[in-house]
Amino acid sequence: MQTRTSVAEAAGAAPPEAGAAPPPGSGRPRAAAWLVVAVVVASTVAAGVLDASTPDAARAARGGTELGWVVALPGLALAVPAWLLLTRVPRNALSWVVAATAVLWATDGLAESWLTHALRSDPPLAGAGFASWTVERLGALLLLGLPLLLLLYPDGRLPAGRLRRLSVASLVSSALLPALLLVVPSEVAYSRDGSGVPDVYAGIDLDLTTLPIPPEIAQAGLRIAFPLALLGVAFPAAAVVTRYRRARGEDRRRMRWLLWAAVVDLLVMLSTFLLPGGPTTATLSLAVALTGTAVTLGILRPRAVDIDRLLGGTVVYGVLGIGVVLLDLAVLAGAGALLGDRFGERDATLLTLLLVAAAYVPLRAPLWRLVRRWVLGERDDPYRVVSELAARLERSEDVEAQLVAIAAGVAEAFRSPYVGVEVDHAAGERLVAEHGRRPASVRSLPIAYRGEEVGRLLLPGDGVRAHLVTRDEGLLADVVRQAAAAARASSLAAQLQQSREELVSAREEERRRLRRDLHDGLGPSLGAVVLRIDTARNLTAAGRAEDADRLLRAARDDVAGALGDVRRLVHDLRPPALDDLGLTGAVRQQADRLLGAGTVTTVEADPAADDLPAAVEVAAYRIASEALANVARHAGATTCRVELVRGGDRSLVLTVTDDGVGIPPDAPAGVGLVSLRERAAELGGRCTVSCPPDGGTVVRAVLPAEGGEKRG
Repeated sequence: MQTRTSVAEAAGAAPPEAGAAPPPGSGRPRAAAWLVVAVVVASTVAAGVLDASTPDAARAARGGTELGWVVALPGLALAVPAWLLLTRVPRNALSWVVAATAVLWATDGLAESWLTHALRSDPPLAGAGFASWTVERLGALLLLGLPLLLLLYPDGRLPAGRLRRLSVASLVSSALLPALLLVVPSEVAYSRDGSGVPDVYAGIDLDLTTLPIPPEIAQAGLRIAFPLALLGVAFPAAAVVTRYRRARGEDRRRMRWLLWAAVVDLLVMLSTFLLPGGPTTATLSLAVALTGTAVTLGILRPRAVDIDRLLGGTVVYGVLGIGVVLLDLAVLAGAGALLGDRFGERDATLLTLLLVAAAYVPLRAPLWRLVRRWVLGERDDPYRVVSELAARLERSEDVEAQLVAIAAGVAEAFRSPYVGVEVDHAAGERLVAEHGRRPASVRSLPIAYRGEEVGRLLLPGDGVRAHLVTRDEGLLADVVRQAAAAARASSLAAQLQQSREELVSAREEERRRLRRDLHDGLGPSLGAVVLRIDTARNLTAAGRAEDADRLLRAARDDVAGALGDVRRLVHDLRPPALDDLGLTGAVRQQADRLLGAGTVTTVEADPAADDLPAAVEVAAYRIASEALANVARHAGATTCRVELVRGGDRSLVLTVTDDGVGIPPDAPAGVGLVSLRERAAELGGRCTVSCPPDGGTVVRAVLPAEGGEKRG
């Protein structure tokens, strides 16, 4: 099975770290990179100097040609991307394509300036023919730049498989027009309608590379080459779409940079058609510069910027901006059409501007907010978002309805096609509420309440509306805080109901156990004692003292057994050691009994630890006993430390630390660990079990202990 080389490997070696030796042969690409920059800058500057020394009449004689330094601007815009690509990834063929395009564009601008300047003289200055050949014929090679960029991006190789043959065919079709322009006669190359070469070019050699091709055949070839050139761009665009769909991971992120460049170029070109003046070389230079930047970042640093957020924001704000411009033009055109025939041109224009300023300008901002609300939701009105969410929560009657309200509120506020809310319960259960259809890719935002994660907010991972700017993230943080409070309340309400049910069930089970123990154990024992005493009395009256004494001894044993049952019942209700020794002494006694001499045990406590409510004392004693039993059974520890401390909020903090083997990360929670948490939760506290990196286990329980009850 073949393995495909990664983009990073195909693109060339990664940039060397600071102080590392450069790879062999890296000097030549670096020299070539600096040469490209020097040629581009020098050509642009030279073109600017020639343009400054050439009068406008000379350009008008050539039909109003553009300034050469302006023509060279796209090359100047590509100089930095070319330098970066050649110095970082010289083995990527796309680096050389970008560099060649930059040089060709800059030299084309210089040739344009020199041609206009040379034609001022009679006869024309030397090099005029070569400059004309560069502008009119060699410049057509720029048509190959876009297909090569689309087919070679991002790894510098043509697509594999069937697409490779189609790619080669599309490049051949794109190259046909530049190739024909290099060899067709000048009367065809300079005037495709057959009107001949303009008079301004008289006196210079325009056929430096012309072949003896009949004009009729040359014109027919050009008529075929022009549509083929358009088709040569259509297939690479389709190939980009195919590669984007197949790409995964980092390759897909790189392809999104090219997609962003296409969106930006489209928006730039649309803006030039909407604004007065039409397309210009300046707007073309801007599009080329943005494309070069996107390609460079996509190859070298695809994670330098969050391309998903950038792409989404570009689409949204670009479409909104163009929509507003179209609306402005429509209002101006409508007002001019209604009033243009009633007044003079100057008065109509003035009245149109006044009407637009009075009627439309005040409405423009509300219309913008309306369109933005339709696209992105209520993000611009944070107070409304939070207040509507609060109102939804107030109208919700149960836990599930509250979670559904949160999901619906966030979805409407951010115009998101999907929002999910997950809430964790103490028992490990998870309650999920969703609004919309769950997409294949989602991202999770934690919902925290007082530093504790109580759930997650799920949003789409892709899409225009899924991307948030900084202000949107701040608003979402406010919404998440509302959701956290609601989720926490929902979780606590569910836990409270569950605790009530468990409390009632536990109370009834305890009553049943006490009834069974009293009825089946203590009751028959005391009944047997009564019968033996009565029999002993009868035997004494009959003079059988020895038999009576034997029955009394048996009755005494039965009473002793019944007394043991009573003590066991009392201990189950509340350990007597708590009343006899206090919490600290009882825990120390339990540690000595469970761990023995094999484990060095230390019990330390605040004096206030023995001044606790009865329920807290029992819970702390039971938790400490269970933790010590786990140390004895599983830890294999040599030392154990128990601390009882009253916290600043008067709560009791119980910590049991050992240096044993710890708990494996994948070990399931046993009955003992679950009971620790349940005993703490019954009092509104919490209990955690952790294993520090240096070994051992730490059981830490925090129990609310307001007030206290001194024992008399």
